[in-house]
Amino acid sequence: MFCYQCGKSEPLIEGLCAECFVKQCKILTVPTDISVRICAHCNAKFIEGKWIDGNLIQEEIIYRAIEDAIKINPLSENPTVDMNIIQTKGTIAELIIEATTNVFGESIHEKHYVNVRLNKDVCPTCSKRNSNYYEAVIQIRSQLKRIEDEQKEEVNKFVNKTLDKLYKKDKLAYIPQKNQLREGIDYYVGSLKSAKKLSSAIQKRFGGLITESARLVTKNKDTSKEIYRLWISIRLPSFSIGDFVEFEGKIAKILGFDGKKISALDLDNNNVINIIWKKSGNIKVLKRNGDVEKTTVISKSPTILQILDPKTYEVIDFPINSNIEKYSIGDEVKTIAIKDRLHII
Repeated sequence: MFCYQCGKSEPLIEGLCAECFVKQCKILTVPTDISVRICAHCNAKFIEGKWIDGNLIQEEIIYRAIEDAIKINPLSENPTVDMNIIQTKGTIAELIIEATTNVFGESIHEKHYVNVRLNKDVCPTCSKRNSNYYEAVIQIRSQLKRIEDEQKEEVNKFVNKTLDKLYKKDKLAYIPQKNQLREGIDYYVGSLKSAKKLSSAIQKRFGGLITESARLVTKNKDTSKEIYRLWISIRLPSFSIGDFVEFEGKIAKILGFDGKKISALDLDNNNVINIIWKKSGNIKVLKRNGDVEKTTVISKSPTILQILDPKTYEVIDFPINSNIEKYSIGDEVKTIAIKDRLHII
């Protein structure tokens, strides 16, 4: 068999000898012009009917568009491909692509020039953001008549920090509107999914009882489907961690809480009490954590520990139990006076 180009008699590849085949072999198949549809606000790309890869820088979008468009010859051995943007004019980027490889032991190098056109559009997510779209309202209220400004500021900082984390996976995790009211705060949240996650995070951090109610706002003209918004109410507790409360006749110190329950320490028997949030309205605050006073152990016997009342300086006897047996004469102890009774805490 003879090479139809040079006439050599040797094993052929598609009718050509190895030398002739390598000369006409192409490493890359590259379209002259490439077009990609992107969002003008977040740089998301529209591919196969979906908007993906939001927040990419423009150069990265251009390079990825080329990577998706070019094809590498399967005969290439360890090919290297370098892409560089020469210039950008408006929405058109001009690039040079250089490729190097080996085919049947022969080195091949080639250059390609290509234009990438960025067709600017607006993705549905950014369209919603620009129209102040929201799917849920989180209402922060308190068991008290109003929320103090200091707590409002703390809640605001926590909400902003949480939304920053949620935004990485949900671009509608934003607040188009916030109402600061005397009785609390209303957060309008773009995404229902993120609103639910945010409300759970608020409850875990600050406590409170969550209630939800859906309201019909409109009907989709194309599908006739009814569209609802969710109102999420979080009623913050009147107590804080460290406060002293009364619950069902028991005097206790609030130890902590999560999304399901409140934990408190019974001051009479040192047992932990778990209270579900639905019963939190039955908790009565008696003293705040800041009301704790310090005093000194003045005497200790095998059965009795004596301290001075921090206000009256009266000697008070406490039967020794597991909670106070660690103290010795001269030790400083913390106390709280509730209903004419002094407790060591």
